[in-house]
Amino acid sequence: MDRDMKKILFGTLLFILVTFTTQYISHFVLNVEHYEAVSFTRKEVIFPLGFLTMILQGAVLSFFFPLFSKGKYTLVKGFLFGLLMSALFVSYPTFTEPAKYQVPNIVSWVIVEGLVGLTQFCTYGTLLSLLYSRLK
Repeated sequence: MDRDMKKILFGTLLFILVTFTTQYISHFVLNVEHYEAVSFTRKEVIFPLGFLTMILQGAVLSFFFPLFSKGKYTLVKGFLFGLLMSALFVSYPTFTEPAKYQVPNIVSWVIVEGLVGLTQFCTYGTLLSLLYSRLK
């Protein structure tokens, strides 16, 4: 397997790990009441759709990170990539979902979804930069 494919594969696996960990802690440890109050969630989550999303997003982000960082894998570049990807990926669930769905509390929704999303993507970007610097 060539080096670029290895980066994309490991970057995708890293995205799945960071996303699953961050979202699990948010949904089942820190913000249980927040998510229980949402009336439009499924009782039985369809996990394969969630994993498909993580695979697609992780592969795309892992592909684009070297272009963004121009091959210089620093913690700052990784964190900035995470911030930029947060603006892209986190803005929808943070701002559009409460505009479309009846969420229990808009301010609470924006804070929880925004902070969790920022944490997820900034952690991923930073760790991805560390990973890529080791896979050079």
